[in-house]
Amino acid sequence: MSDILNQLAQTLEQRKQDGSDQSYVARLHAQGLNEILKKVGEEATEVILAAKDAERKHNNQGLIAETADLWFHCMVMLSYLEDDHQSVLKELESRFGLSGLVEKSSRSLV
Repeated sequence: MSDILNQLAQTLEQRKQDGSDQSYVARLHAQGLNEILKKVGEEATEVILAAKDAERKHNNQGLIAETADLWFHCMVMLSYLEDDHQSVLKELESRFGLSGLVEKSSRSLV
């Protein structure tokens, strides 16, 4: 899976550098952080709605597609902010072996 994320990160960087108006990613970067965040918010809402549908229909296909859209737009956001998925993966890795409740309470102190 990391290979797919690495490939996507490389593609995002290429499109970001390209600046072509033919590229959705380049267009998002040109519009700025607020537009990217708007897309992340829209996709998060679509994930929530898809999860409700998945439970009702007993079919996760729509949820998987919407989650992919959310991950994609989160990666665009990270790219815009000069970061990438590796930082997120490292953060997740650092949480292994910790109780979720302990980890969450430690974040509220920061």
